[in-house]
Amino acid sequence: MARIMLLLALLLGTAGMAVAGSYNYVEPDEFRQWLGKGKDVTVVDIQVADDYSKHHFYPSLETNAYPVKTSDDKSKLDKIMPLISADRKGVVIVCPRGGGGAKNTYDYLKEKGIEETRIFILREGMQGWPYKDLVRAR
Repeated sequence: MARIMLLLALLLGTAGMAVAGSYNYVEPDEFRQWLGKGKDVTVVDIQVADDYSKHHFYPSLETNAYPVKTSDDKSKLDKIMPLISADRKGVVIVCPRGGGGAKNTYDYLKEKGIEETRIFILREGMQGWPYKDLVRAR
């Protein structure tokens, strides 16, 4: 009986950890449809300034907050929080590769009170964008 209880506790503990580390992603083809159909979303671009100037979505909020690890990086996101908090639109995070910087941004937005159901990460980020349209250079 003790073994069963221990096994059950381990299984429940593991399941909780898996949920805690999950993120909402939007695939490039779906995001392309959102943009093409004029879906009302806020695009938060965290790429560094040089990368943003080479390729970004229009319209997007340029933050240059990548990798969103330091208080300085997070303060760059704080500047756009009033825009994100003012409505109920979805928020799509665009970073270089859709990895750690995007997850850091996702977590920070949640911490600041943005509902997780509104937040999405563009899978594979800007470097994984397979289309030539909908991207602009400065």
